[in-house]
Amino acid sequence: MQIRTRSGGHDFEGLSYVSKISPFVVTDLRNLSSISVDVVRKSAWVQAGATLGELYYKIAEKSGNLGFPAGVCHTVGVGGHFSGGGHGFLSRKYGLAADNIVDARLIDAEGRILNRKSMGEDLFWAIRGGGAASFGIVVAWKLQLVDVPSIVSVFDVNRNIEHDATKKLLHRWQRNADKVDEDLTIFVVLRTVISSTDEKGNKRIGLEASFQATFHGGVDRLLQLMQEKFPELGLLRQDCIEMSWVQSFLFFNGFRNGEPLKVLLNRTPDSKLLSFKAKSDYVKEPIPHDALHGMLKRLRQEDVGRGWVELFPYGGKMNEISESAIPFPHRAGNLYKILYYVEWDEEENITASKKHITWVRKLYNYMTPYVSNNPRATYLNYRDLDLGVNNNEEDSKSNYTQASNWGPKYFKNNLKRLISVKTIVDPTNFFTHEQSIPLLLKH
Repeated sequence: MQIRTRSGGHDFEGLSYVSKISPFVVTDLRNLSSISVDVVRKSAWVQAGATLGELYYKIAEKSGNLGFPAGVCHTVGVGGHFSGGGHGFLSRKYGLAADNIVDARLIDAEGRILNRKSMGEDLFWAIRGGGAASFGIVVAWKLQLVDVPSIVSVFDVNRNIEHDATKKLLHRWQRNADKVDEDLTIFVVLRTVISSTDEKGNKRIGLEASFQATFHGGVDRLLQLMQEKFPELGLLRQDCIEMSWVQSFLFFNGFRNGEPLKVLLNRTPDSKLLSFKAKSDYVKEPIPHDALHGMLKRLRQEDVGRGWVELFPYGGKMNEISESAIPFPHRAGNLYKILYYVEWDEEENITASKKHITWVRKLYNYMTPYVSNNPRATYLNYRDLDLGVNNNEEDSKSNYTQASNWGPKYFKNNLKRLISVKTIVDPTNFFTHEQSIPLLLKH
């Protein structure tokens, strides 16, 4: 029977608790969630079942000037997030979560509990960005914490995309978001909204761009930078809020009414559970005006508020780390990452569900000429089974062939080393799933 390893929460294709190809058992780590922070050494041990919210809360308990460069959503589990890379508002300054892992506790196929020294550098390399579930069960990670200022500034402003200033802003953002001060990260969400309703109840659908940012410093310097680099946004002082680093996670998780920090400890999202499908891309050259217009036109084809496109900038520290430093290869040359996302009510019938999935697949196909190619890169933590699956756990040749489809998209040239490590540390393919790293073919 296959082993499915479930950590603290979130899995885009559900591979931590379902299987399409074999009977399976779930190793559920959610109760392994203790966190120990060492302020003097600027380090922390966090068990794999903890969430990002729990981690940030525990760090803030010990220090207001330490943080960790991981994701924004507080209910994401650290186990899978770290093992697939893990980026967020600190990544342009400090790299990924996986770049700042300094040790781990892993149970291998033989049942041994290994640390960095006993597992060796090849396996330690593989589990930081290569998807640890292909190699064993990570039960804890040791993190190198990073410095954060006492005050950060945030904003979240919406602009009508149909206005010329917003169109100019989107193009300027494409050219400059990866090049601005590494203390500033501006994240963009494109979506449809109901802009107005007439007397007869007819609704006018508009397009909106949400600009969300964290700046590691005060509002005065932030306003100066924004006026220099993105004057079209027209950012005002009243749009910005100064707060502590940990409070910024309350802000971006929608807690904006004075909620206590303890809400970060809630493991379950407050919103209604929805079905969803996501895909991702990397952009190396600014998307031309006509193509951007075509993407926005396709946003209108999905039900209002059900589909959106997120643009997350890279640059800074991400450009300085080698593609082969860890398995995550999407470094210098990438302006930003795109996430295409659609969600729908679980109660909708199969026909409606297929409609939503077809929409996001068509949008992804439309974007083909404007994103990275050879390979068309994608982010492992936004796992996508459309790219191919390992169909037969007994047929290593078939699995190896399938991995040649999805593997280079996630890992580029790092796939070969991942296959080599897998073959050495798990030669019986004990840890396997629909997109697990295959064994090296025997000739």
